[in-house]
Amino acid sequence: MLKYIYQYPQWPRFTWDDEAINTLLGRVRYLQGKVLGRLEGLGFSIKNETLLTTLTLDVVKSSEIEGEYLNYDQVRSSIARRLGLEDAGMVHADRNVEGVVEMMLNATRKYKGPLDNERLFGWHASLFPTGWSGMYRIEVGRYRTGEMQVVSGPMGKEKVYYQAPSPQKVIQEMARFLEWFNSQSKTDPVLKAAIGHFWFIIIHPFDDGNGRIARALTDMALSRAEDSPQRFYSLSNQILEEKKRYYEVLQKVQHSNGDITEWLQWFLECMYRALTTTDNSIQKALSKADFWDKHQNTVLNSRQRLMLNKLLDVFEGKLKTSKWAKITKCSSDTALRDINDLLGKGILKIEEAGGRSTSYELVMTFGDIES
Repeated sequence: MLKYIYQYPQWPRFTWDDEAINTLLGRVRYLQGKVLGRLEGLGFSIKNETLLTTLTLDVVKSSEIEGEYLNYDQVRSSIARRLGLEDAGMVHADRNVEGVVEMMLNATRKYKGPLDNERLFGWHASLFPTGWSGMYRIEVGRYRTGEMQVVSGPMGKEKVYYQAPSPQKVIQEMARFLEWFNSQSKTDPVLKAAIGHFWFIIIHPFDDGNGRIARALTDMALSRAEDSPQRFYSLSNQILEEKKRYYEVLQKVQHSNGDITEWLQWFLECMYRALTTTDNSIQKALSKADFWDKHQNTVLNSRQRLMLNKLLDVFEGKLKTSKWAKITKCSSDTALRDINDLLGKGILKIEEAGGRSTSYELVMTFGDIES
């Protein structure tokens, strides 16, 4: 029977192959500095827009990894309100959305503060404000007192993927983890973020929410690494893109005798791809700022501003009159008048692809590029 990493006598002394890690770490650090440097040169409003979009993605995608789908607009509004950023089309956020946002912002905005039991308990309570996870009552705001297994499969045919340390060891394990997390170390801060993520997942100290809390404390560690509360790239979004491989590597390395080289390699590669994706986010933010700069004197009603911001951010499917009416809660006639007005002002155009019903797209110029 395979042993788990925590069952070896050297636990939790982690080892890795420096030769395999250092080149990759150097590439990540270089790109990290390049992206952060580029962001420093952006205007205040564009930086805020990039920050808001990234934080929204981080919250939405971290929950989606666990199969929980949060409303994008609610998350965005909650973050914008807490950061004091003006955001057209503010919407009310559900209690569970507010809780996840509160945890994430506490981790990143207060990254210099120590991570302790009470802080983790607060994060956990914010994730489960009702004391229930789905149909199950769980222990909230405290470490688990029962056994923990990660299982999947139909009822009666479940497969155990992981057996966490016994509940009697959780307090001791977390005390050791927190002492390490808060201590000064010669280990590169980015590597420390990767190790912390893995170590916390291995302990699995809570009844539920361990994955989301692991990603929050990883963001906290990365904020420490960059000495900045501002998150301009979403590791959670990239992890979701690579979810299958994420779990494969965790399941493999959880049986190692302490060598976590493969986990560190995957983490650094994932982070590199997340940083690369940030360039696209910056481009979107620049485009959005350029759009509103061009139309700062254009007369627009609240429905039009709401829909234009959606088109500039994340908009799924085609824009049709019926969708406009549904989102803005107006009649089809009003929606058509709004659209025709934007057509006349050269802001929207009819999609050339055509189809059974007319759909529209944004006319947007940025530099010499038009889309």
